[in-house]
Amino acid sequence: MREIILDTETTGLDPATGDRIVEIGAVELLNHLPTGQTFHVYINPERDMPKEAEAVHGLSSAFLKDKPVFAAIAQDFLEFIGEDVLIIHNASFDMAFVNAELGFLRLPAIPSERVVDTLHIARQKHPGASNSLDALCRRYGIDNSKRTKHGALLDSELLAEVYLELIGGRQTALILEASATKKAATVVAAQIARQRPSPLPQRLTEAERAAHADFVAQLGEHALWRQGLN
Repeated sequence: MREIILDTETTGLDPATGDRIVEIGAVELLNHLPTGQTFHVYINPERDMPKEAEAVHGLSSAFLKDKPVFAAIAQDFLEFIGEDVLIIHNASFDMAFVNAELGFLRLPAIPSERVVDTLHIARQKHPGASNSLDALCRRYGIDNSKRTKHGALLDSELLAEVYLELIGGRQTALILEASATKKAATVVAAQIARQRPSPLPQRLTEAERAAHADFVAQLGEHALWRQGLN
């Protein structure tokens, strides 16, 4: 099963008032485990950057002015996410912006049925507690020390770890690892039990073999040890 952890950074809070996406970060999961495949791009919003937004993510108009516009990266973005489930923290915010950008290009909106909101999961699992990304990282012992400001790719990577905790994915990973270890042990055991292609050379001397034969002869002709003398 393929899932995509997704996060965006924007110029503000509402695409309906002209705010735009300035950064997209995404992380691929297969069977709830990160594959190392990511998507990351900075985007020229074709407008100014409010100081309040820049204080959150640190992306200035000067930094973004030579970056591609959304139209230039839209196809690459859509190809990366494919038709798979999107895992987003506070999904209504990010999806409003993503679908607004797609709408500007007359591209189909991404349906809400494809989206899993980790904020909703966290609120159900930890009612009454703070369920921001930072709070969840602290709760689950996830190192977020590099998160001095919001960043779409870093936040997606952190959310991937949080998501695994929310759904018990780390336990699943341990089960998968244990299964793989057991399988490997079975293969090793089969290799150990396999007959050698050529027998080892005898280590007993002729005198030792004769002494053993004399000892066994004293036990009588029906002794089981006599079967190993031939």
